[in-house]
Amino acid sequence: MEEREAPSLAERRPRRLYIEDIEKVWFEYDKQSDILYIHFADPEEEAEEAIMTENEIVFRIRDGKLLGMTILEFSRKSGYQC
Repeated sequence: MEEREAPSLAERRPRRLYIEDIEKVWFEYDKQSDILYIHFADPEEEAEEAIMTENEIVFRIRDGKLLGMTILEFSRKSGYQC
């Protein structure tokens, strides 16, 4: 899996991703690490690329399909103490 940083605003181009079945979305929260995982596909499905944004959100992608998102430091970002 290729890991890379998200492009700067000047480098960004619109990119369309799709979610295979929105009714199968599920969430996992790791309280000890303060990480929220949002799964749109089987977590065993390997991503071709993972893009981390400047605010530490990771998008896992395969063939234009959004497999999942990982939000680091979730409680700080959300303002919600978990």
